[in-house]
Amino acid sequence: MTEPFPPAASPEPGVAALRCGLVAIVGRPNVGKSTLLNVLIGQKVSITSRKAQTTRHRITAVHTEGDTQFVFVDTPGFQTRHTVKGAGALNRNLNKTVQSVLGDVDVVLFVVEAGRFGLDDAKVLALVPPGKPTILVANKLDLVHRRAELAPWLKSMQERHPFSEFVPLAATDEKDARRLFGVVRPYLPEQPWYYEEGTLTDRSERFLASEIIREKLFRLTGDELPYTSTVVIDQFKEDGALRRIAATIVVERDSHKGIVIGEKGERLKRIGTEARVELERLLDGKVFLELWVKVRSGWADDAARLKSYGYE
Repeated sequence: MTEPFPPAASPEPGVAALRCGLVAIVGRPNVGKSTLLNVLIGQKVSITSRKAQTTRHRITAVHTEGDTQFVFVDTPGFQTRHTVKGAGALNRNLNKTVQSVLGDVDVVLFVVEAGRFGLDDAKVLALVPPGKPTILVANKLDLVHRRAELAPWLKSMQERHPFSEFVPLAATDEKDARRLFGVVRPYLPEQPWYYEEGTLTDRSERFLASEIIREKLFRLTGDELPYTSTVVIDQFKEDGALRRIAATIVVERDSHKGIVIGEKGERLKRIGTEARVELERLLDGKVFLELWVKVRSGWADDAARLKSYGYE
């Protein structure tokens, strides 16, 4: 069920044949933004894991349906802890990305866990520009055992911000998540599409390769490895139908290197295997993948190195 917040009114329907606009997906870390984006697009374009801070870049994904093109912008979870040792520059970079996105988009999807709202959620909500159409997406509805308890929470959220709409859902449920298309459509401008029909993302295959490898890295190391680790693509070559990819996993300490490699190299081998299998499915072709692990102390607090690693 989609429930509009009174007294906000939906935009008047236009007469233009086409609609197109930018939709930001924002929220604190680990609230389900990337999962929601992937389900809406129908294909993985943003990585997910239980570890916070897996999304580090502005990722644009495109869905064209009927006369409307939805250009979704996934963002890093806003960082509220600049004082984390060794990650100040990275955290500031992530926050700058979130703030720049919000100024450009036509509508904001503010994602929270249904029934919950904490200080970190409040800090992200405070960044939304006044007057910007904002839809409250209450995710993880499947984890709420008593739906009646949402009523007082919803009332408190309405008092916090003039949300245009309220959409409770479980992002992992495709049918549930796709209801958002009908909710978002009226808020997009009447104008030509930005991309050709069939476009899924504006990111290159090289970028997607680094993201897939990084996802497997975090998934297979769990809480052992700090989030201040990254992946750099050293080589991406197309050899007929084969892609030859060489990548370096960058960590901050020798002990982290050991965690990634694992006993007798088994963990690194598994990271490579799982990444290769997913890349072959994503790129629809064979992939030859080589991985190395290097220690670069302090990279997450070095602005020049961040830029060389692809952080805008």
